[in-house]
Amino acid sequence: MTSQTPNPSTPRKSIHQYLGGASIVADVMLWKNYKATGLILLGSTSMWFLFERAGYSLLSLFSNALLLLVVIMFFWAKSASLLNRPLPPLPNLEVSDALVEKVADVAVVRINRVLEVARDITFKGDVKLFFKVASGLFTVSYVGSLFNFFTLVYIGVLLSLSVPVMYDKYQDQVDEKLRVSEKFIITYYRKLDENVISKIPLPQSKEKKTQ
Repeated sequence: MTSQTPNPSTPRKSIHQYLGGASIVADVMLWKNYKATGLILLGSTSMWFLFERAGYSLLSLFSNALLLLVVIMFFWAKSASLLNRPLPPLPNLEVSDALVEKVADVAVVRINRVLEVARDITFKGDVKLFFKVASGLFTVSYVGSLFNFFTLVYIGVLLSLSVPVMYDKYQDQVDEKLRVSEKFIITYYRKLDENVISKIPLPQSKEKKTQ
């Protein structure tokens, strides 16, 4: 089995192109749009501080924000009617059917994928898939025991705003380290497959013969 090496004459895609080129997400994650990235970082830091340090809960913060908005809109509308000023501009707050259908389509694909994996583990006895799913769930459970939900979300935001820009700056060095790690993981997995997984008896499906 021979490994194919990339052709050095072929232009390699940058991380900015992988993230969508001139899209808003790519500009934000790579700090091309400093204002938007700064606002996201400031907003996420403020939310994390309110939930983790100030002791706010999601319900109390949401209720207080709505209460403040309702009070402002109420006094604005009353003062506008007394002073013959225009009413506060309120957008048409509604969820479109297209948005609901799009979210439902994405959710159905994800749910069907999870059910397919569960079926392969239960009925087909896929040992390799079982170990992959079990190790992934164990990792998520272990990380979840170290941090709570909002801290994990905040860490995810920080990583999404730091890892892509660092990779874009040190792409050659990171790619070299990733190739070495990939070779080590493949070698280790092959040894595990030969010594452990391949020796586990797999359940054989018995088909009923109809006469």
